[in-house]
Amino acid sequence: MSAPNSPETTNQEQPLVSHLIELRDRVLRMVLAVLVVFAVLFPFANDLYSAIAGPMRAALPEGSTMISTKPIDPFLIPFKLSLQLAIFIAIPFILSQFWAFVAPGLYRHEKRMVVPLLVSSTLLFYLGMAFAYFAVFPLVFTFLAGTAPEGVEVATDMGSYLDFVMTLFFAFGVAFEVPIATIILVWLGITTPEKLRHKRPYVIVGAFVVGMFLTPPDVISQTLLALPMWVLFELGVIFSKGFVKKPDEESETAAVETTSEAVEEAPLEPAEAPVGSDIDPASAYVDPDRFVPMTDEEMEEELDAIEADEESAPAEPAQSQSPVETKLQQVQQYRAAGDLEQARELLYEILQDGNSDQRMVARNILAQLDSED
Repeated sequence: MSAPNSPETTNQEQPLVSHLIELRDRVLRMVLAVLVVFAVLFPFANDLYSAIAGPMRAALPEGSTMISTKPIDPFLIPFKLSLQLAIFIAIPFILSQFWAFVAPGLYRHEKRMVVPLLVSSTLLFYLGMAFAYFAVFPLVFTFLAGTAPEGVEVATDMGSYLDFVMTLFFAFGVAFEVPIATIILVWLGITTPEKLRHKRPYVIVGAFVVGMFLTPPDVISQTLLALPMWVLFELGVIFSKGFVKKPDEESETAAVETTSEAVEEAPLEPAEAPVGSDIDPASAYVDPDRFVPMTDEEMEEELDAIEADEESAPAEPAQSQSPVETKLQQVQQYRAAGDLEQARELLYEILQDGNSDQRMVARNILAQLDSED
C-alpha cells in the first residue's frame, strides 16, 4: 500500500484540488457581481417597487391602495426586491463564469453548441419576464380585483404582492426555455422532431399542468402560461430540425472521442530505474501509447519512411496503392487547397481504417489543423 503522501497520491489529488479552487474563485466572482449590482439598485429600491407594483395599483378600485401589515416591510420588501433583481440582472455573468469552468472539459463541437444555447436561453428568460410584466400582470390583476365580493375592499399587502409577482416572473422565465430544452433533447439524440410532433397532445396537457403548479390558482394566469409554452414548443420543434445528427456525423464524433479516450486512458506501466539510482520505480511511469505530436520534420520523415517501405515492397502490377494511402495524399491536397473540412473527414476515416503508422500521421495532422484554427 502506498504512503499517503506518495507522489502517486499527490498527482491524483492535485487536479481535484485545483478544480475546487477554481470553482471557489468563480463562485466568489458570481457573488461579488450580484453584490455590485445590488449596491447600484438599492438606492432606487422604492422606485423599483413602485414600478413593479404599477400593474396592481392600476387594477385597484379607485381610492384603494396597497398596505403594509408589518412594521419592517416598508424597508425589507424593497430591499428584498433589489436583491432579487440583482440576481436576475447578473444572470449573464453568472452563466459566463459557469461556462468558463466547464468549457475545458468539453469537445470542440460541444463548445460550438453550448455558447449559442447559453445566450439564447438568457434572452428567452428575460423575454418571459417581460411577457409576464407587460401582458400577464394587467390581465390577471384586473381579473382578480374585479372578482372581489361586494363589501370587500381590495388592499393588497406589499410583501404578498412581491412574492406573487416574483413567482410569476420565475415561472414565465422558465417556461420560455422550452425551445432550448427541445433543441437539447434532439441534439443529444434522445428524441427526434418527428417523435415530438406525435407527442403534441401530451405536451399541450403537460403545459396546462405545469401552468397549474407554477402560477397562482386562477385560470387566466394558468392559460397565459400554458399557451406560450405550447407555441414555444412548436418553435423548438421547427428549429430542432437543424440539430438532428446525421449518421456520418455521429460516426465521426464517435471516432474522435474513442481515439481521445484511448489516448487519455492508456494504462501506465512503471519504468525500470537504473541500477544504483535513487529514483523510486513506483513513482516513475512511462506511457508507451501516449500520443505525442510530431514536428513537421518528423512527420515528413514518417511519410517518407512509409513511401520507402511501399517502394521496397515487391511490385504487384495488378494492385494499386491502398485506399488509406490514397486518402493521405488527398488530405495533403485538400490542405494545400484550403479545404480543411474535407481534409478532416478523410482523417477521421483514416483513424478507423488505417494501420498504426497511418493513424499516428492522421492524429498529428488533426492536431496541426486544430492549432491552425
